[in-house]
Amino acid sequence: MGDAVSTRTPVIDGLNCATQTRDQWLRTLEGRVGAINLTCLRPANDLAKAMSDIGLTLRLVAENGDIASIVTSVREIRSTYAAGKLGIILGAQNSTCLEHDLSLLRMLSRVGLRILQPTYMEQNRLGSGLLAKPQGGLTELGHEWVAMMNELRMVIDLSHVGYRTAFETLAASKRAVICSHSNPRAVCDNPRNIPDELIVAVAKTGGTIGIAAWPVMVRLDERPTLEDLFRHFDYLVNLVGIEHVAFGSDLSELTKSEEVWAQTFGPKGMYPEVTSIAGPWFTFEQRYTEGYESLAQTGRIIDGLVNRGYSEDDVDKIMGGNLLRVYEEVWGE
Repeated sequence: MGDAVSTRTPVIDGLNCATQTRDQWLRTLEGRVGAINLTCLRPANDLAKAMSDIGLTLRLVAENGDIASIVTSVREIRSTYAAGKLGIILGAQNSTCLEHDLSLLRMLSRVGLRILQPTYMEQNRLGSGLLAKPQGGLTELGHEWVAMMNELRMVIDLSHVGYRTAFETLAASKRAVICSHSNPRAVCDNPRNIPDELIVAVAKTGGTIGIAAWPVMVRLDERPTLEDLFRHFDYLVNLVGIEHVAFGSDLSELTKSEEVWAQTFGPKGMYPEVTSIAGPWFTFEQRYTEGYESLAQTGRIIDGLVNRGYSEDDVDKIMGGNLLRVYEEVWGE
């Protein structure tokens, strides 16, 4: 039954931050994934480093054109999927690289970037990230950014964004907005997750909220399992309806050594407000949700939703159809 779902509509990983290699893309295809929103530049990059990161992705795709292709429209996602290849959507989780000159958004759009967050965890000139202190709202420059994102038909993503900045962005945007990888805080009380009011506000724009598998966003007291992950899907469906629920793995597959993991996203890493609140179970060996350690296992989520009683049409929407609808509405094709 899960196979039927995955062949009718491309499965979309709404946020992918794994190190990109040919083997990684083959694992992703093995998991029935048809396209990924790839974080193609590091959140804190300046413009020069951002261009280098994008250039690296473009080169890697060119060298592996038999299994992957850059996609900039839903039409291209569908044709790439029909050809048995992985669609690579260029995205970024911060706009710091262009905050000194918003006209650079036009260049990034021409390069092929299609999804962008205003901030990451920190403050920048556009607004407040989730952990910025004090928490401010969307700045005047941030309002200009929203207007230009709408004009260029680029998708606004509010994951990692401070709540006030997120609400003010939603009020300013004339197009649907997404949270590509943000779980309900009512299910797991981690500050990286989002409150019901924000979930409802995103849905009212026509947008989607993508369930993420990063374990500290799934459960805090013990290592989460797929059953815990499904509780997040259930909660969102009950709160805002099937049409506004999506999937964004946030799976940093094979990207870090234990030392680097400890310094970045371990309990004592860069964001202890998010990671240190997990129980002692959160170690390098248990840095993934149990049962979902690789994109190759994405079929377990598809099949698990079907086994949970969701219809094939519902699973089709959650695992790809809803994001394709938003992409097409915003991108215009």
